[in-house]
Parts: sequence; structure tokens; C-alpha cells
Amino acid sequence: MHHYMQRRSFFQAAGIQAAGAAAASCVFSNQALAAAAKPFEISLAQWSLNRNFFSFLGLRNSSAEKLDPQDFAGIAKREFGIDAVEYVNQFYMEAVRKPGYLEDLKKKAADAGVTNVLIMCDREGNLGDPDFKQRITAVRNHIKWLEWAQALGCHSIRVNAASDPKLSYDQQLELAADGLRRLCEIADTYDVNVIVENHGGLSSHGRWLASVMQMVDHDRCGTLPDFGNFRRVVRGEGEFGELDYDRYLGTYELMPYAKGASAKSYAFDDEGNETTIDFRRIMSIVCHPKFNFSGHVGIEYEGQSDSFEGIKKTKALLEKIRGELSA
Repeated sequence: MHHYMQRRSFFQAAGIQAAGAAAASCVFSNQALAAAAKPFEISLAQWSLNRNFFSFLGLRNSSAEKLDPQDFAGIAKREFGIDAVEYVNQFYMEAVRKPGYLEDLKKKAADAGVTNVLIMCDREGNLGDPDFKQRITAVRNHIKWLEWAQALGCHSIRVNAASDPKLSYDQQLELAADGLRRLCEIADTYDVNVIVENHGGLSSHGRWLASVMQMVDHDRCGTLPDFGNFRRVVRGEGEFGELDYDRYLGTYELMPYAKGASAKSYAFDDEGNETTIDFRRIMSIVCHPKFNFSGHVGIEYEGQSDSFEGIKKTKALLEKIRGELSA
């Protein structure tokens, strides 16, 4: 891309960011809770207990209690009273090849009375890889998770819109959109959605990811706004520079395409409020009638304290806010 185009992309993005930030700040503030009347369900993201599952699999040195990934649905219901779960493919990379494992996983969820919501997919290649063969390989690598999602009754697989960070803003946009479009056309045959999380690189730039959604232009394609993954340094080529993206603006920009939301949490004060993220403000954006969202908000605790306590505190806060929204 020419230097002029890079400069123009930057200022266009900056202009949109300024306008969007004003809207997100003024329209969706804590005082806007009364207008945010849409309900939501609570699910549990398996990553919240990643130390426990990695410990069981022997993939990381951890003193955390070992938990079998096949028991995840039962753990969610028994320990936390949560009846909807979001799986992480990293805990099933070997299991995906084991005969009968998927059927057992499905049965355990059904026996626990738990709904399977989605599968988070990582380590399957870059859907925006500039090398065409690698991009197609990445698309094909996700097919086995589409098969799992269909069998489990999940509505979506969550993927990453990753490209080559050395390329320009627009080049990465076009490549990511191409890979996602190809995967969505395959996902259509499984009746499963393909949703993208702001999860590093340019995907943590809300406007960029929204632009990817517009370019893909497929009903199966959507977003999974993560409350914690916007405040990352985004590196782009040339004058795009670095950006510490506002989480409330990013959520506002991704909600028109959202088929879920990820309630990232780290730490809590004595009153049960998350200390990094203003949950009331961000949930007033997620639940605002403007976006007509009524899906699952997945708890994804990433703090350094006890994971079980972190999950319980996140759930309590979401339930409290849900009550305030419907009051």
C-alpha cells in the first residue's frame, strides 16, 4: 500500500474512533442502564479453568487441581450452577481423534442438563495468511471443529482473524475476510456460525474487525466481543502506528455483529465489582436494545487468584447487573 493510503486509513480510523468513543461514552454510560433492557444468559468459558485442564493433560507445569476436560459440563453445573458452556479446542487436540470421545462428551453435557454454546478454536493456522495454500489449510483445519460443534449442538465456533502483522491494515483486512468467507461457506453446510473474537493483532482494533465483518458479508459470520482484549498494543505498518484501543468503543463497534460476548474478568474489590473493567458500563452496551442481543455472555476469568472464586465472583456480578437491567 502507498504511504498516502496508509495515512488515509489511519485518519479515517481515528475519525471513526473519536465519533464512536463519544457515542459509547455519552449514550451508554452507567446512567443508561434503564434503557438497556435486553436480557442475557450466562455461560462459562472453559478457559477460566485452563490451569486445571492443562494440569490434567500434563501440558503445563501447574500445581492446580487436575480436572478432566471431558467433565467440563458437569463441573460448570455442579460447582457454579451454570448450565451453558463454551469449550476450548486446545484441551481436545488429541481427543478429537479418539473414537467415541465426542459421543461421551455430548452425553455428559446432556446428563448434566447443560447447553453447549460454542467451541473456541486456536492453533489451527491463520485464516488471513498471505500464502494462499496456508490460508486454505487453515480453513480446512477448522472443519473438524465444525463437525464437533454440529454434533454437540453448539451455535458457533470461535476463530481468530489473524494475518501477517508485517502487512498493512488494508491488506490484512482483505486476507482475513477472504479466509473467513471461505470458512463461512463451509460452515453453512453444518448450520454452524463462525464468530471472531478480538484476540490480538489488528483484531483487537474494533473498527478493523467491524470492517472485516462488512467485507465478509455472510450471515454465518459474526463477532464475540471480549471485554479484556481491546487494551492491547496494535502494531501496523507505516503511519498506522500503535494504538491502545478503548474497550467500550470496541464493544460498541462489534455488537452489531455479535452472536455472543466474553465477560473477561481479572480481580474484584470488596463490593464485588471488577477492578479493571466497568462491568455496568460495558454490559449496558452489550444489552442495549439498539443491538437486539439476547445471547450468552460467557464468563472468562483470567485473574491470578483462585479460579473457582474468580468464576463465582464474575457470575455474581453479572447476575446483579442482570437484575438491575430488568428492574
